[in-house]
Amino acid sequence: MPGVDDEEITHLVEEKVDAFWRGVEGGANKRGQILVTFSEKRPRKSWFLIGEEEVPWEQWIINAEIRQPSDRERQKFNADLAATLTKSLQTMLVHSSSEKGRSAVPLITNASSISPFPIKMTVKVGGVEVA
Repeated sequence: MPGVDDEEITHLVEEKVDAFWRGVEGGANKRGQILVTFSEKRPRKSWFLIGEEEVPWEQWIINAEIRQPSDRERQKFNADLAATLTKSLQTMLVHSSSEKGRSAVPLITNASSISPFPIKMTVKVGGVEVA
């Protein structure tokens, strides 16, 4: 699978995954979500304020659940997980390479980093945001 290594994005992802683990570690709830929001910067339209605002244009919601499968269940679990991830990646690739998918992405106006769009990641466990 093609990819680009970016230290800042890698750090952000590791930080949020660690927050998810801390959120589910001590509690009874072993389910949560990681939300990834992509925004674009637009001029703020206001009489009194001058500047930019971040306007979200896409959000991915990653549902996660921690399980402890038995040895017998583990093989099926791993196969199901691999199939689910493969299907999800194929869906994202097909959508993002389609005419409709490309038209949803705002124009790139700043190509100074790996992601020209502001990225925000939020972690929720039991419906409560975890830092």
